[in-house]
Amino acid sequence: MRLITVERCQPGMKLGKTIRDENGKVLLCKGTELTSSLLAGLKRYRIFTIYIDDDESEGIEIIESIPAELRAEAVSVITEGLNSLVDRKGNESIPQRMMQTGRAVRSFQKVFKDILDCLSKNRVALNLLATAKVHDNYLYSHCANVAIYSCQLAIANGLPIKKIEEIGLGALLHDLGKMYIPPEVINKPDKLTNEEYDQIKTHCELGFDILRKFHEIPLPVSHCALQHHERLDGRGYPRGLKGDEIHQYAKILSVADVFDALTSHRVYRPAMLPHRALEILYAGSGTQFEIKQVQLFKDSIAVYPQGVTVTLNDGRKGIVSDYNFKSAGRPIIRVTRDEEQQVVTPYEIDLSSKDHLCMEIVEAEALL
Repeated sequence: MRLITVERCQPGMKLGKTIRDENGKVLLCKGTELTSSLLAGLKRYRIFTIYIDDDESEGIEIIESIPAELRAEAVSVITEGLNSLVDRKGNESIPQRMMQTGRAVRSFQKVFKDILDCLSKNRVALNLLATAKVHDNYLYSHCANVAIYSCQLAIANGLPIKKIEEIGLGALLHDLGKMYIPPEVINKPDKLTNEEYDQIKTHCELGFDILRKFHEIPLPVSHCALQHHERLDGRGYPRGLKGDEIHQYAKILSVADVFDALTSHRVYRPAMLPHRALEILYAGSGTQFEIKQVQLFKDSIAVYPQGVTVTLNDGRKGIVSDYNFKSAGRPIIRVTRDEEQQVVTPYEIDLSSKDHLCMEIVEAEALL
């Protein structure tokens, strides 16, 4: 099984995994033979990537850390919950707000407990990058991804359940303040002006000011919204906190937040290759991020998950067939095309071995 873009799908290919829309509704079942009309329908639903079964990927099994249904539920809960916490018109009564907030927080807590349960039972590298993608709203999808990454990182830190649950709730809510930023600024395809960037930066305090007023939400959760853009060296925002002045939750969340932002496609830039994003985290170790958190994060995720089609720097193409836990950005590749793009009898190379240290992944088509 392998993950490919819908654009590169051909009629006659067989679907490897059931496809769901952003609300969890089944669109096509596993095993369906794809036709031109079905592929056109997937594009109308803004389905970006899908899994297929073919001879080249035979035997490669995909382990989903988070079932597609649960991630869809998380995005749905975040969408409804964030909107319910934001009273843009200011005309809701206090009892109305309390009821809405209570329902939203309970929904957030339930979906995160389900995420935590999945990750606690599935003790393999987190495979989130190869999740079949739907072009949904970036903000809601980002909050779901950051919650999943933060949960995995909190588990790796050995934190007690109560703290993991607070970090998860904080991650789900960390970008609440962006609901007050005009969409034309959030989604601007060009470089932001200084004034627009200053406007974006207000989302931390906006979110904090909302969350700290709700007694259902622990104060440390509110600080996730406030501090997730702080840096160890004091050059972050909004308060320029340093080192131990930054809450432990925010130190964990910031790593997850930056990695997901870098590896996600945005209107103003394409997604970055995951090993490049990891290099940026390492470059910021000790100044922006805690070194410990970056190392634990690298050891907790599958930087190049199984089933991803990649291109190497010598032109060969292949499929990631297995993780390499000791060298996150250098997995085992099943080569299927040579340097001239001719089909070859599949063979495997380990990019972490001494014989292949000069080799590098330069494209991972379904991750971009």
